[in-house]
Amino acid sequence: MTTSSAPWPPVTEAKARAAAEAESRRAQLTALSHAIHARPELAYEEHEAAALVAEALRGAGFAVEVGAYGLATAVEAVYGDGDLTVAICAEYDALPGIGHGCGHNVIAAAGVGAALALAPVAAEAGLRVKLLGTPAEEHGGGKVDLLLAGAWEDVDFSMMAHGMTGNDRSAGIYRSMAVERLEVVFHGKTAHAAAFPEQGINAGAAATLALTAIALLRQHLPAETSINAFVSHGGEATNIIPDRSVLQVELRARDIDVWRQLKRRVSACFEGAAIATGCTWEWAATEHPYAPVVPDPTLAALWDRNLEARGRELVVPTAKPGMGSTDMGNVTQVVPAIHATIGFLGEVGPAHNPDFTRSAITPAADDAILDAAIAMAWTTLDIALDPERRADFRRRTAERPEGATRATLEA
Repeated sequence: MTTSSAPWPPVTEAKARAAAEAESRRAQLTALSHAIHARPELAYEEHEAAALVAEALRGAGFAVEVGAYGLATAVEAVYGDGDLTVAICAEYDALPGIGHGCGHNVIAAAGVGAALALAPVAAEAGLRVKLLGTPAEEHGGGKVDLLLAGAWEDVDFSMMAHGMTGNDRSAGIYRSMAVERLEVVFHGKTAHAAAFPEQGINAGAAATLALTAIALLRQHLPAETSINAFVSHGGEATNIIPDRSVLQVELRARDIDVWRQLKRRVSACFEGAAIATGCTWEWAATEHPYAPVVPDPTLAALWDRNLEARGRELVVPTAKPGMGSTDMGNVTQVVPAIHATIGFLGEVGPAHNPDFTRSAITPAADDAILDAAIAMAWTTLDIALDPERRADFRRRTAERPEGATRATLEA
């Protein structure tokens, strides 16, 4: 077992070797990205993408498991036996209808590239490199599944790089929203709507009343929050009082505590509608809730510096932070981590749009794969080969209670 008392190689030498390894695999990484892009697979169905990621790492000597932690399309690939473990995330799920309109093909290839770049220097740097192929980011929350299964219990820090059109930005300013998606069901009693309305309990009326209350609540929401709700199932005919009505609800907030308060207020809307109409009601999450991203300052600063060392310029955005959400936020809540972004320079298509799908296999996207892979590898080495930083991350892991990473947003 390599320990922190080992005679570490100079960081400049290790970085040069890592970069050279990544550069030598440029064609392989580009081909991996394009292959995943060509066969888009939705959440929890990414069998081909997972196999491609596994094959690339198995060929480089990683110990690889497909179906890791009980998820059929999750991948765990490990190299090295050092006492400092980095987990690099590779997403690869696509969007319905538009394929890789969020560029997860680039995320996967960049993550694989970072892991491959670190392998030749892992032993000397006292590193254990863990690549986690994480399914179902767009819907479902694969990283939350993996967290609950213990995938980050042995990890000191974690990172990923998400492609975006436009310029490069600091990892320290990236923010996302907490989000939870719920299904609310009102139960009533069916009856003839004209002949015997007094014998019915109108579940449809409960849903309508709840939506009205939510519309009023929206007018008094805190900043950077949102509520979306719609009826997904109601009555079957106009002359029958419906005994069941179903709402789909989405809650978003920038802050976890604000999200929890918002959930309580929305719950009161449903409860009040049920009481007023005589219905009963229930609700359940349809996916894992996502937490906001909280970037680790040390990792973010190192990533920024390394991205600039690759010749990229960090631009300060003028617009407010985005309203999107990611399950990487849950990881950042329990492990030092960053959700970095990498620009497809010169491309302008918005995310979750067919134009972005096209941007995700342009030469700019291919360049982003390599720069992101090298920046992640260099950031890892800046931790591993600096005694003070290494000790700090190891201390934080030692102070973390057992099971602390097996967490969700639930209060």
